[in-house]
Amino acid sequence: MNIRDLIYLRAIARHGHFGKAAESCNVSQPTLSVQLQKLEADLGVTLIERTKRSAMLTPIGDRVLGLADDALGAVDAIRSITAEASDPFSGQFRFGSIPTISPFLVPDVLRALGGSFPRLQLVFRENITERLTEDLLNGDLDAAILATQPETPRLMAIPLYDEPLLVIYPIGHDLGALDHLDVSDLPLDQMILLSEGHCFRDQAVDLCRLKSRTTLAETSVTSLETIISLVVAGQGISIVPALAQSSGWLDRPNLGVKSLQNANATRQLNLTFRKTSPRRALLKAVAEQMHAVLN
Repeated sequence: MNIRDLIYLRAIARHGHFGKAAESCNVSQPTLSVQLQKLEADLGVTLIERTKRSAMLTPIGDRVLGLADDALGAVDAIRSITAEASDPFSGQFRFGSIPTISPFLVPDVLRALGGSFPRLQLVFRENITERLTEDLLNGDLDAAILATQPETPRLMAIPLYDEPLLVIYPIGHDLGALDHLDVSDLPLDQMILLSEGHCFRDQAVDLCRLKSRTTLAETSVTSLETIISLVVAGQGISIVPALAQSSGWLDRPNLGVKSLQNANATRQLNLTFRKTSPRRALLKAVAEQMHAVLN
């Protein structure tokens, strides 16, 4: 058994398919398949349940994978520690962001990090909070810009920015006549939000103190850009992050924008990473760069 075997096993668990797993590992399917068969023979157990179209881990395979993740995390830590000893600001830095942050922040962050750390190889990934958290825990990411606090003690976060939330509405809407806008003024049956799985949707629901989500408009989409377009078209109203305004996304004809007076109408952006990460010096420096971009 070697490190490569564990990487192959993890790829099968993620992709559920030998071809896709092999592609993600940059090897041929027969190479990956034969190597995993050797691993099973070495251990004397069946780790993978195979069908013609898919593959999934057996119960014992799941247990082995848990230990494999720990082992691969330790290997990554060893590599990072040795790289940091020579130059903590070089090598590959893999970070992610949720879709309601990345369009507005990531381009500026990439420019800032590239200018400050020219020997750092930046790798970016966009996904929802749940997936990014999984990637952090299994070692696929070094850090992620999230708008929620870590839900596991294995992660910690550096606060970056408290971002106000704004209301957008079509010009001519009744909200335009109000001088001071409160959450209680919002017609929830006109509210267009992101689909389930996006943390920004959950934050908007919590802000509006919704006990039943059936009071919302039936329309839900997967991007803020689509939401803004629907509001411009007169299909409803929405809540958006203030970064959308500072980035120029809200500079459109027929779109009204107002601040909310509620004290809790904000979200906190954080740089989240594993507590065990050996790259603390780099993470602190990266957080300072991101903070400078945001403030």
